[in-house]
Amino acid sequence: MLTVHAAPLVLPVGAAPVAGGAVAVDGGRIAAIGPYERVRDAHPTARVRQWPGVLTPGLRQWDCVALLTRLYHPDPREADELGEQPLTGAEFARLAGRMDEARRAGSVRRGLQRMLSHGTTHVAGPFDDHAVRTAVARSGLTAVAGAPGGLPGSPDLDPLARGGGLPGSVHAPLTVGGRADLAVFDVPDEAALVAAGAGTCVATVLGGRLVHRRR
Repeated sequence: MLTVHAAPLVLPVGAAPVAGGAVAVDGGRIAAIGPYERVRDAHPTARVRQWPGVLTPGLRQWDCVALLTRLYHPDPREADELGEQPLTGAEFARLAGRMDEARRAGSVRRGLQRMLSHGTTHVAGPFDDHAVRTAVARSGLTAVAGAPGGLPGSPDLDPLARGGGLPGSVHAPLTVGGRADLAVFDVPDEAALVAAGAGTCVATVLGGRLVHRRR
C-alpha cells in the first residue's frame, strides 16, 4: 500500500531540507520526496499520515550490544519493584545473578522496542550473544558492522549522542528508490532535534512499516 508521510520539515540529509514536505512510500521503498502538495498530487490514492515536527532518515544505534547486554529493561509489570527506566551498573549486576533466560530475553526485546521509540532503524553488531542475535533478527532492524569491542563510554539510547548531530547519526540519506527507513521527531528543526535528542521521536518507519507511534 502506498503511503505519504508528511511533516512541516523533511530533512533528507545530503540534500536540501523541504519545508512542508512529504515522503511517499511504496511497499518498503521511497517513491518520492518533495513538497507535500506535489507528492500528494502525484499519488492521489495514497494513504496520508500527517506528522508534527521533522521527518528524517532512520537513525543508527552504535551501542546496541551494550544496551541489550549491560542493561536490564524492566517489564511494565515490574515497575513497582524496579521502576520504569533501564537498570545498569550495580543494580544490573545484582539482578543479573538471578535472571533466567526467559527474563533476559524479555529484557532484550524491550530494549529493542526502546530503540525503535528513539527513531532507530539500524543497529551495530557484532551480535555474538544468541538472545541478542535472535531478537535483532526478528525485530526487522537492519544490522550493520560496528566497532570491534564497542565504543568507549556509557551506552546511550539516543543515537544522536554518539553521532554528534543528524548527519553522523543516520545510516543513509533519504533517496528515491532507497529503503523506507524513516523517523519523525516532535521538534521544529534540526538544531532543536540535536538539543532535545531522539527521545522526541513520535514515529519510526522500518522498511515501510510503521513500527513505533507515540500514543
